[in-house]
Amino acid sequence: MLSIPVFKPLYFLLKILGFPVVWEISVGAVVFRMEDDKRQYLLLHYPSGHFDFAKGHIEPGETETMTLMRETEEEAGIGDLKVFPKRTNIRYFYVAKGNEREKRLKDNKAIWIFKQVHFYPAQTEMRDIRISHEHIGSVWLPYEEALAKVTFDNAKRVLTEAEMYLRSQGK
Repeated sequence: MLSIPVFKPLYFLLKILGFPVVWEISVGAVVFRMEDDKRQYLLLHYPSGHFDFAKGHIEPGETETMTLMRETEEEAGIGDLKVFPKRTNIRYFYVAKGNEREKRLKDNKAIWIFKQVHFYPAQTEMRDIRISHEHIGSVWLPYEEALAKVTFDNAKRVLTEAEMYLRSQGK
């Protein structure tokens, strides 16, 4: 990922100048389950090698909760979620590569992506999951191990905020 400021004025400037940019909003879930009174967090392994959370684009007519429920079902086969109201927001910029780049170009979509993602902690009772074609694996880990495993600093912040919120709620 390129390290550039991710804020709307820069996005609008680049768009006006004709750069292939898009501002996308997604929603994700920091999924956890309880095992022996300890939280186990679900991390999905992506083909590019990184570990992260289930997330995806908001479809027309969906609320944020509806999106995270749909994406978690699609990406991990988890349908029983209790969503908590703690919302953590991240922003990042990337240039589409590989299959994503090809698909975007074919669909006449921008390849420079300014991404804003809203994450919510969500509890499940499920242990066995079914990953989608978007992933190459998954793992359930306690907080400290999950924190060491997630790849990006944004994901580390999201996980830490979820954990601190859940502790403050006595969960």
